[in-house]
Amino acid sequence: MRRRLRVAAYAVCVRDGRLLLARSANDDGVPEWVLPGGGMEHGEDPYDTVRREVAEETGYRIEVTGLLGVHSHRLERPRRLRRPVDHHGVRIVYEGRVTGGELRPETGGSTDLAAWHDLGAVPDLRRIALVDIALRLWRERPAGGRG
Repeated sequence: MRRRLRVAAYAVCVRDGRLLLARSANDDGVPEWVLPGGGMEHGEDPYDTVRREVAEETGYRIEVTGLLGVHSHRLERPRRLRRPVDHHGVRIVYEGRVTGGELRPETGGSTDLAAWHDLGAVPDLRRIALVDIALRLWRERPAGGRG
């Protein structure tokens, strides 16, 4: 089995009771909401990753206002016509504040729409689990930062 490690950085941006999310298609092509963010490039600091990814996916510039925590997950993924993959994801979750830019969809990337959602409506959205994990980190601010 092939092993794969992916380190990524994401932002929780809440303004006026609304959460900034981006929309991406899952492996089956079904749209779901995700936190703006994504994978680190080799040699990139995660702080720079989250600011770059938010700008790419939403059009906004952000100030990182805090580190909320780190979430680690591992799963085995079957691969069509290839060996299965043992995937280990390390997700660094920051709090961010929009400081400029204009909301717009990403062009030529992994997301196709960015939007603000009322915090109370988030449970009704089709979303990835990281959205709930990150919101829990944002609300509870655990001392150990583990999500």
